[in-house]
Amino acid sequence: MYAVIETGGKQLRVEKGQEIFVEKLDVEVGTEVEFDKVVLVSDATTKIGTPYVEGAKVTCKVEKQGKAKKILIFKYKAKKGSTRRKQGHRQPYTKLTVTSINA
Repeated sequence: MYAVIETGGKQLRVEKGQEIFVEKLDVEVGTEVEFDKVVLVSDATTKIGTPYVEGAKVTCKVEKQGKAKKILIFKYKAKKGSTRRKQGHRQPYTKLTVTSINA
């Protein structure tokens, strides 16, 4: 059984027991989070929402909050000596474990 949920402007395919990384959620570590924006649920039959499946929920447990590895952004204008800029960024995330899918 799997489901497609919507969170952080993205859609993710999740299964029970799977660990997922989503955009940072404002929740404490160890708490349960419910996603009710379920786009699709599939087990013996497939239910597709318009836009969401009614009554479907995906429950996840928060494992940790963190930041991804640093990426470097380097911008410059060709043939112009003074317009160079180096910048770093670490995207915050929340690590979740899917505990149940209710359709």
